[in-house]
Amino acid sequence: MRTMQQRLTNTFYAILSLPATAMGFALSVQIAALSWILNTKYGFNLEEIGLVWMAGPAAGILGQVIIGVISDNVWFWNGRRRPFIIIGGTIAALMLLALPNIDVINDSLGIGSLIGVAITVALSLDLAINISFNPTRSVIADVTPPGDARTKGYTWMQSISGFFGVLAYLIGAFISNYTLIYFGAVIVFVCSIFPLFFIEEPRELSSGAEEEGEEIATETDWLEFGKICLAHAFTWLGVQTMFVYTFAYIKEVIMGHETTVQLSAEQNDHIGFVTGIAFAVLNTVGFLLPALVLEPLAKRIGRVKTHMACIAIMAVGYAIVVFVGQSSTMLITSMIVIGVGWAAVVSLPFAIMSETVNQARMGLFMGLFNLSVVLPQLVASSLGGYIDGQSDKSVIYIISAIALAISAVLWLLVKEQKSAVPLSTGGAH
Repeated sequence: MRTMQQRLTNTFYAILSLPATAMGFALSVQIAALSWILNTKYGFNLEEIGLVWMAGPAAGILGQVIIGVISDNVWFWNGRRRPFIIIGGTIAALMLLALPNIDVINDSLGIGSLIGVAITVALSLDLAINISFNPTRSVIADVTPPGDARTKGYTWMQSISGFFGVLAYLIGAFISNYTLIYFGAVIVFVCSIFPLFFIEEPRELSSGAEEEGEEIATETDWLEFGKICLAHAFTWLGVQTMFVYTFAYIKEVIMGHETTVQLSAEQNDHIGFVTGIAFAVLNTVGFLLPALVLEPLAKRIGRVKTHMACIAIMAVGYAIVVFVGQSSTMLITSMIVIGVGWAAVVSLPFAIMSETVNQARMGLFMGLFNLSVVLPQLVASSLGGYIDGQSDKSVIYIISAIALAISAVLWLLVKEQKSAVPLSTGGAH
């Protein structure tokens, strides 16, 4: 084991964050470009776009759980999480390359179903992300002790992943979404493979049972795990609704054009620009806050209270869009407030959840926890037809605001776990 891993140095935390960063970057590319390219290049309506977005989460229902169980119980290529990170990262990179070539694939194979090819590519991309996201998050729990050190691992993960997410949206906004897609394929592949040369996984995982002289996280607390999943599910209903349909809000509410109308290349680029800047602002807040603000605040008032407050602030941000977000400037400005919640969503729940479950089965529980993401994603994706039929697309952010408000209330019911650290040392190092 390298010295930086033994000492849990900042360099090690940075390297440990890169595999999750790769999958986060792939997700950012998907958010920035998928709905946009399906509507502007291929002419899909909101219901069809919803169907494409639905494919990945549907696969993820079983994908993450199965991969989680397998990765808990196998060892090859010198790791239990490593093989799935390599496989998933490679497939994700290839599917990103396929994204702008859906029509070429359709024509060359003579399939005659553009939406069928789009669903297949989106399914493969999202399944690859699902395959890898579970192990990239599980490996952080595997190599960090419970308590502050683990919280630091997940907040560093979000800080670095969020920085690359901002980079993704800025590339899409100021250069082009096509450049973003091809650049993303390279980043995803490199960040999936390179860090694995510096991370040594433990051959045996502790169950988290109490040991002599130590107070460590107990076996799985199913009640608390369930409450966390329920609260997180409402969060993702609001978040996914924003990600999938914001381009429609920009096109109809801000630009004043029906979603079904085909616009000029310049107008389509403008939609991509506003979307990119809005999500770049969201992710800037998302990567700055976890390590700088959320980690120290969580030490003072607890992770659950910190997370609940951030989710409530996110709900307020969505409400601001509904009332005053009818211009590009106000939508982008509102993303500053929404970003406070996003910073918490992609960092704190993993640390909170990880200390309520059996540590030796972390892959399984990461997979089960992912159901609180993919099931709401399916619900959000199914809303395309309903939203398409609404004359006022502000309904997109009304749905998001209500979902986040419910989530904040549900987080009040979650019990703060005691930091699971060795009593003899007084803390994790």
